[in-house]
Amino acid sequence: MSQTVSARNQRTMIATSPSRRRRVSSGVFGLAAAVFLCSGMPAPRAEGVAIPNFWNPRARQERIEPQQTGRTVRFLTDDEFPPLHFAGPDGTPTGFVVEIARAVCERLAMTCTVQARRFDTLLDALADRQGDVVAAAIPLTPTLRERFLATRPYFRWPARFAASADKGLPVPSAEALAGRSVAVVAASAHAAYLKAFFPKAEPKEFTDLATAEGALKRGEVAYLFADGLNLALWVGGLEAANCCALTGGDYLENRYFGEGIGLVTRADDAALSRALDDALQRVWDDGRYAELYLRFFPVSPF
Repeated sequence: MSQTVSARNQRTMIATSPSRRRRVSSGVFGLAAAVFLCSGMPAPRAEGVAIPNFWNPRARQERIEPQQTGRTVRFLTDDEFPPLHFAGPDGTPTGFVVEIARAVCERLAMTCTVQARRFDTLLDALADRQGDVVAAAIPLTPTLRERFLATRPYFRWPARFAASADKGLPVPSAEALAGRSVAVVAASAHAAYLKAFFPKAEPKEFTDLATAEGALKRGEVAYLFADGLNLALWVGGLEAANCCALTGGDYLENRYFGEGIGLVTRADDAALSRALDDALQRVWDDGRYAELYLRFFPVSPF
């Protein structure tokens, strides 16, 4: 498998995972954050939650005045990938990505609409002018940039280690993992990264993430190395039953795990793309990004 994953293949891999479908109803997000969304109350602030920072404070874009973007901007998203984008209790699209898009509209004083479409139709709909911005978990790739413009990433896909919570295992490092078993999904970027940077570890390959998680829960392996978002949802949910926890830091090498996701526009809409980039910076600067992150990620993947 290539170490860089195409937008469609990466999204399909996540969407069709049995563990991903299961967590929609029983993960930490499905059971906790959705309750707060329905009630209108903010989610409780989780102690020690790591909030990622993808912005350079010295890299400020030119401020875009509202009248320069005085039109209704149509955002396109998908409604089947919580906690990033999904249908709320009343059917209205919501999720971390969707609420970031709404916050951006507020900063630019723009009138915006959000429409949910099937994930694999989003980019074609954008190209056909059925919308103006795609706000969804489509990874930024050179192929995407050949057709579209994109803002700087506002979310990335970290890789993380998980381990049994009660065995006192060392924080992962090349030496600490020597001779220790590590579960990975076969033919994945995580398996390739483990082989390259933790050569003394003993990889145990599984066909899918749910099976690998089960092996860790049963104590058949010492660690699990996989997508941090899925692992965060798992360790904070009922299925993990407090057996396991994230350990060590996040791994964000572009060559293995991609550049992340941004707001995508057509190539002929450069002014809108610059405005969105500027607004994302402001959403970070004024604390709204952190507020939304804590609302949708009670257990941080970072």
